[in-house]
Amino acid sequence: MSPDRDGWFIGLMSGTSLDGVDGVLARFPAGQCTVAHHAAAPLPPALRAELLALNTSGPDELHRAALAGNALARCYGAVVQRLLEAAGLQPRDIQAIGAHGQTVRHRPQAFDGTGYTLQLLNPALLAEATNITVVADLRARDVAAGGQGAPLVPAFHQRVFGQAGRAVAVLNLGGIANLSVLRADGSVLGFDCGPANALLDHWCQLHTGQDYDRAGAWAAGGRVLPQLLQSLLDEPFFALTPPKSTGRDLFNPAWLAHHLEKTPAAGAQDVQATLAELTAACCAQDVRRHAAGCALLIVCGGGAYNAHVMQRLQALLPGVRVGGSQQHGLPPLQVEAAAFAWLARQCLHGESANLPAATGARGPRILGAIHQA
Repeated sequence: MSPDRDGWFIGLMSGTSLDGVDGVLARFPAGQCTVAHHAAAPLPPALRAELLALNTSGPDELHRAALAGNALARCYGAVVQRLLEAAGLQPRDIQAIGAHGQTVRHRPQAFDGTGYTLQLLNPALLAEATNITVVADLRARDVAAGGQGAPLVPAFHQRVFGQAGRAVAVLNLGGIANLSVLRADGSVLGFDCGPANALLDHWCQLHTGQDYDRAGAWAAGGRVLPQLLQSLLDEPFFALTPPKSTGRDLFNPAWLAHHLEKTPAAGAQDVQATLAELTAACCAQDVRRHAAGCALLIVCGGGAYNAHVMQRLQALLPGVRVGGSQQHGLPPLQVEAAAFAWLARQCLHGESANLPAATGARGPRILGAIHQA
């Protein structure tokens, strides 16, 4: 039986911020996106710590990575069950699950010219647990085709947020910030801007014990340290021409500590204020460079709820209206999960989903590996 083009899909996303799993139940009639239900679950602290540790080399890491993939599949399965119960649906009612997995290494084009991107997950176990077809490993084919494997969401952003004859920019503030530029002529550019919640959350957890800086209030009470900010902005990644992508391989606590050595008297709250300014500054810089003439910036991801960063973005982009994606039909925490539901749909129907202009791949590719129910 061929898949129903307008049937139900589930998208599951656990991002670089490591704050938990977001899942949506969605369908895509006539190219539109309709989300019926959203469910979220925090990662168990031990699993979160292990996934964070696996971002760097360590003892017995192949064994540990395999078990972490199993544990994440079980977390994903619990979110799927919540979505099914909320909708009153059975596994047979779902066409497929698009499951991102947890990125622990992202080194496209490195080492041998191809490089790799690695998302931990056991998709076969997820298919067994849910009795639903799973589409996973969604970045690898783009990397094999010479691309970055990221960002994959610009094609989805174009379908959901694109406006005919009008330039729109979409900024995802997850662990890493990535920008989609939806041009008035229908062409699309997408790339990673730099760090967002990955460093902000790390510093907040380290110095306050809180998982994140709620609404950016702690950062708002600090002062930006100009010397530290300039040192951070001197990172060569920010000057690279797209396509480009990044992750915790670069923007991690060791990177921050290296720069802090040059500012030894920095207070913890002032560092948080400076990290918030770094996020806003690098994103605003990319909007000015690559989205000139754009009058609208739609922000999604958890960072859309950081009122301080949103205010700084607006201040740095006075000619652009900055607002959360909830004002445009899709709440910030649902956008990426919905994108992976759409990527599963594309794979099942044998349709390409990457944008070579965004990833640098040699051409359009069908993304994902299918694990049948």
